[in-house]
Amino acid sequence: MSGTQPPQSPGTPMDAGVSGQTPAAPGGLAAEIEARVRAALTPDSLQLRDDSALHAGHAGAREGGHYYLEIVSPRFAGLPRVARHRLVYDALADLMKKGIHALAIDARAPDEQQNKVHEQRR
Repeated sequence: MSGTQPPQSPGTPMDAGVSGQTPAAPGGLAAEIEARVRAALTPDSLQLRDDSALHAGHAGAREGGHYYLEIVSPRFAGLPRVARHRLVYDALADLMKKGIHALAIDARAPDEQQNKVHEQRR
């Protein structure tokens, strides 16, 4: 064995604390995204998924990766969706220009996440 990890499969979560997965390239873009969002928003939970492989061949895929971010943070309490997304984009400002082509965001406050979990159990 060479000790290297196989590449991430499409749609694989990147959050080691939540999914047990680690980024395909430690210290890569996914790790940088996660570190910046954690530092700026101190989330209760964060899950980042790299969907780039699902967009292979699409013109924008050459400009950067496609990611899905699910985040729960007390910083979002009382804020509308647009303001929450701005906080995420502010944390990733330069990466949005040089590494991220698309970022889908599900940003919730802790009380909203509890409601979501409760509704899923019904």
